[in-house]
Amino acid sequence: MRQQNHFYWRAGFGPTPEMLFQKASFKAGTYFDAFWKASEKLPIPINVSGNVFDGLNNGLMTAGKIQGGEAEQKAQRQQMQKQSRESIRNLNLRWLDEMVNSPAQLREKAALFWHGHFASRNLNSFYQQQLLTIIRDGALGNFADLLRSVSKSAAMLAFLNNQQNRKQQPNENFAREVMELFTLGRGNYSETDIKEAARAFTGWGFNLQGEFVFRKQLHDTGSKTIFGKTGNFDGDDVLNLLLERRETATWIARKMYRFYVNDTPNEQHVSWLANRFYEGDYNIKKLLQDILTSSWFYDEKNMGAIVKSPIVLWTGIRRILPMELANPEIQMVLQRALGQVLLYPPSVAGWPGGTNWIDSSSLLLRMRLPQLVAKAEPFELATPLDDDLNMGMMQKSMGAGLSNRFALNGDIGWEALTKAFENSDGSKLEKIVPMQLLQTAQMPLQTIAEQIPAGLPRQDRIIKAALLTMATPEYQLC
Repeated sequence: MRQQNHFYWRAGFGPTPEMLFQKASFKAGTYFDAFWKASEKLPIPINVSGNVFDGLNNGLMTAGKIQGGEAEQKAQRQQMQKQSRESIRNLNLRWLDEMVNSPAQLREKAALFWHGHFASRNLNSFYQQQLLTIIRDGALGNFADLLRSVSKSAAMLAFLNNQQNRKQQPNENFAREVMELFTLGRGNYSETDIKEAARAFTGWGFNLQGEFVFRKQLHDTGSKTIFGKTGNFDGDDVLNLLLERRETATWIARKMYRFYVNDTPNEQHVSWLANRFYEGDYNIKKLLQDILTSSWFYDEKNMGAIVKSPIVLWTGIRRILPMELANPEIQMVLQRALGQVLLYPPSVAGWPGGTNWIDSSSLLLRMRLPQLVAKAEPFELATPLDDDLNMGMMQKSMGAGLSNRFALNGDIGWEALTKAFENSDGSKLEKIVPMQLLQTAQMPLQTIAEQIPAGLPRQDRIIKAALLTMATPEYQLC
């Protein structure tokens, strides 16, 4: 039972009620094959900026065509900001719904990993949409292809300032992050390598339609020396040089290990994964298969050992407690309060993860989440106000006189959860429910049982046990 749910939480976003109490014995290979089959087809793109030029207008000042007097310019800027917030908010919420509802759990979970790995912020919703499509399409494919596509995306080139990278005036930002964060990791390159690679990336840019453009007149055609090799390298050559180095495979394998297995890597396992990843031509599906079907993945020390990120926590709650939210936009504020807003990473390094997700304030909110939905209780956003980050929700709330208090009004479909336990021993529900919902070895079964009044109807006992279980510190782990 724990192995099964361990797989569900790590390969995807946790079980639905229908996935509990599987009758067949757990076999990691069989479960992986089923998840892969459900994720094999490319996803339908999430389209919030179908018209290219609508997307361009959403990017504040992207086209540089604000006209009119000072008052008119201010009004146009405010309108652009509003359009940008709305489109990116819609992209965020649509992807969140895919994580909750899509049977392609393996793909969407991997896409979340790559979203943090190839972290980018961009006010242009069309460019953000393009990058998300690249990541979701390539999440289970070939890392070399994914690296090339992301590196040539308008969102990433803009975010890392490569539009300003030109001969005789190289900008090193793009080259540095490609080495430090996307491929090799810190310590596996020199400052000279970065400077020479920056020269190779000169001329890489994009047009207003978000299409990659190589501007020859801006490219440095001189000889460069990178990793001890000399040649008239361009950007593609640099990516190939990075992929030739085994440190790239090790960097990716270690990050995936921390995301899928344990925040404290076992370097022997990482080395084994990296070698197979490198020799297997950077096949992401095979790397995930090696992780999720290895016997050590199911070691006790790796079960219930990862702090759920805010997105994983909230998505998992929505999967086990099917719900209809009256105000789904409030999820933007919830993400902000919990510390992880999709499409808005804190930096190009992404989210630090691990125990960084938890502090005294966020833990209390995390533990209240099920109750907030079940009883529509308000919560306060204690972090500094930032309406750009909350995609306009602050302005709406304050306009309604609610200040920084918000409510997750919604209806939970309790029938699905209570039906999952219909064949369970009625005298042991207070223990059976937590054992299905928790992944830790030590479970607060007695504490939960003591809080459930005697004489409650069966369905109410299941609901009460579920809410109490999900309000424990142990539920923050998977």
